[in-house]
Amino acid sequence: MDFSGKDKATYVQETFNAIAGHYDLMNSLMSLGMDKRWRRLAVQQVGAKPGMSILDVCCGTGQFSMELGKTVGSKGKVTGLDFSQKMLDVARQTLAETPDMHWIEFMQGDAMELPFPDNSFDGVTVGWGLRNLPDLRKGIREMARVVKPGGKVVSLDMAKPSFPGFKQVYWLYFEKLIPLMGQIWAKKASAYQYLHDSALEFPAQQELVKIFAECGLENTKYINLAGGVVAIIVGTKPKFY
Repeated sequence: MDFSGKDKATYVQETFNAIAGHYDLMNSLMSLGMDKRWRRLAVQQVGAKPGMSILDVCCGTGQFSMELGKTVGSKGKVTGLDFSQKMLDVARQTLAETPDMHWIEFMQGDAMELPFPDNSFDGVTVGWGLRNLPDLRKGIREMARVVKPGGKVVSLDMAKPSFPGFKQVYWLYFEKLIPLMGQIWAKKASAYQYLHDSALEFPAQQELVKIFAECGLENTKYINLAGGVVAIIVGTKPKFY
């Protein structure tokens, strides 16, 4: 993958800063509006309940954090962390326009070095973020570190469909049409070419559950959505970690 002479972290940060204003629109277009349902399913998988404290890593424009906030309620807490200031600006604007969701907080930070003590959260989520990390395993280990024993780490991200015929059509759509849509609506075809390239290089869901286990999580599983185009990956921190 060509990062134009920059390291991956810098390239990703600049890319998401550039598309922040159109990011939610593009997500809806690319997913045909299914992204909202996918986030709700991921909230269920992390086991979010009223009163819980949840960390949303790589929170972007805050859509996942907002969905979590609806579930944990005013007695809970959702912390959304991202290193793109422009994405956080959109998240905070959305939060300001939402009736009383004061239990959601957005902050800038590095997923490689989460600024929280061990065992701080009841659950940790990451939506479309793992493939952007410069060190996948280090990022997962950090999430496992800050979740409480018995708590879950849940990823929602692009996956690799396996059905013959369907997977070829999917990758053709992703390679050709998504960058074109990015150029039309976000004026940034290169950013959406990166989304294709990063999804192509990202481990398949079957491999990702093994990586979750390597990083100290147990009872790992994946749940395919939309025929395996997207997958939820779940791992639980052992009670005696």
